[in-house]
Amino acid sequence: MEEDLMLTLAHWMAGEFSNQKQALEDSINYAHIRVFFRPLPWDFFSGIGFYSEQVYDYDLWTPYRQGVHRFVDQGEQIYIENYKLIDPILYAGSGRELDILKTITPDCIERRYNCSMVFHREGNLFQGNVEGNCCFIERNGQQTYLDSDVKLTETTFVSLDKGKDVKSHKQVWGSTAGHLKFEKRQSYASEVPNIEKLEMVNY
Repeated sequence: MEEDLMLTLAHWMAGEFSNQKQALEDSINYAHIRVFFRPLPWDFFSGIGFYSEQVYDYDLWTPYRQGVHRFVDQGEQIYIENYKLIDPILYAGSGRELDILKTITPDCIERRYNCSMVFHREGNLFQGNVEGNCCFIERNGQQTYLDSDVKLTETTFVSLDKGKDVKSHKQVWGSTAGHLKFEKRQSYASEVPNIEKLEMVNY
C-alpha cells in the first residue's frame, strides 16, 4: 500500500504545469509560469527522483528555480529530500530536453538540509508542507525561513511559498495575492521508474 502511495504521488507530479489561465484572469498579480517535474532515471538515487524547473513563459532558458528531489517512503507519508544544483545554469532546459537532463549526475547536487517536503494523501489530493521552520533563506540581508504549502491532484498543482522572519514569524517575501494555480499540460508519468524495480528494494 505504501509503495502505491509513493508511486501515485510520483505519477501525479510527473508533468509540465502552467498557470496560464490564472495569469490571463489576473495579469497584475500573476505572471505566466511553467513548472516542469521530470522523473530521473532509477539509477540516480536507486529509487524515485525528480528534476524540477520553474520558468517564466517568455524566457524558457532562464529558470528562476531549479532543484532535484528524492522520494523516501515513510509509510503513511512521503518524505521528499530537496537538493540544489551546484551550477544550475548548466542544466537549464532539463525539464523540456532529455539530452540535457541526462547530464545531471549525483555529484552535481548538494542536499538542502531542513528543507524537505512531507506529503500526505487527503482524499483526491496530496497535501505537502516543508518540514519545520528551519529551511533558512537570507533575503535582502534578513534571515527568513521557508513556509511552503502545496496541493497536488492528478491534473493540478497549487503552491504558495512564503518567507517568514525567524523571530516575528511575519511574512517578509512571497506572494500576498494567494496561491499559484497550475494545470497539467503534459504528463511524464510513463518516465517514472517501473514498479518491478521498486519491489526489489527493501524500504
